[in-house]
Amino acid sequence: MGRRKKGQPVHGWVCLDKPYEMGSTEAVTRIRRLFDAQKAGHAGTLDPLASGILPIALGEATKTVPFMMEARKVYRFTINWGVSTDSIDREGEIIGRSDVRPTVEQVRAALPAFVGEIDQVPPVFSAIKVDGQRAYDLAREGVEVELKARRVTIHSAEVTDAPDADHVEIRILTGKGVYVRSLARDLAVALGAEGHVSALRREQVGPFGIENAVTLDSLEEMVHRGAASEGLLPVATALDDIPELAVTDQDAFSLRQGRSIVLLPGQVETLKGQLRGDTRTVSVFSGQTLVALGQLRAGRIEPDRVFNL
Repeated sequence: MGRRKKGQPVHGWVCLDKPYEMGSTEAVTRIRRLFDAQKAGHAGTLDPLASGILPIALGEATKTVPFMMEARKVYRFTINWGVSTDSIDREGEIIGRSDVRPTVEQVRAALPAFVGEIDQVPPVFSAIKVDGQRAYDLAREGVEVELKARRVTIHSAEVTDAPDADHVEIRILTGKGVYVRSLARDLAVALGAEGHVSALRREQVGPFGIENAVTLDSLEEMVHRGAASEGLLPVATALDDIPELAVTDQDAFSLRQGRSIVLLPGQVETLKGQLRGDTRTVSVFSGQTLVALGQLRAGRIEPDRVFNL
């Protein structure tokens, strides 16, 4: 007889507006305890010194986390000119000073060089592993760390504010793996200045944005009045750009048993018209209930992940 899982079978996404100075792991633990959920995970780490969108998956939603890894993200951050730090944020040790204060026009002129596919070296103070150890642990121990450049994509970058000569605020839309601190470092170098990130906020991760976000305080209030479900988004929220297929109860039963189902020619053609790139992934629903994620192959749907909802 298997061991009974601790917690409740809670399924869905929490679009958390993470506060400053809270790590992603701590945030997941807090949410899991609030909902007394059996299982939880997050889609995309957010630094403790950053606030904003941290999508947290509960229960069956954890099966959709891989689809969020490719999601586009929106960041809004402030560069503080005049001082560079080893961590490229406000908590690091000062490693450089300068009287150079780039103008808004100079920043705008420099930004296009960082849009598109670019090679970016991650910050030394990052969670990347080097010989089995986190780069930030090695850096704190005084070990010289050399990280290789990675190919990343920044879709757009714009100046959104410049409250004074010492600060400029920038908003970027990115693909996966982009480090905002690295962008700030490289932009400062391109402008012959010193600078670090003094404020950072993530405003969107795929379908999760400020408009559907909740704070820890609001979630606690919902839980205390027995309305925790108000803070949950459907499991399928992470699959918003994946073609949907409606099936009968019989086909849903077959998919849940791990068996493929045969589609009508019209269904196949409709799905093919909705698929993007090389992906063949389809989300299958019975009514409003997510049944499975499957691959469209030779007129059939072959289940990859089955959901117990």
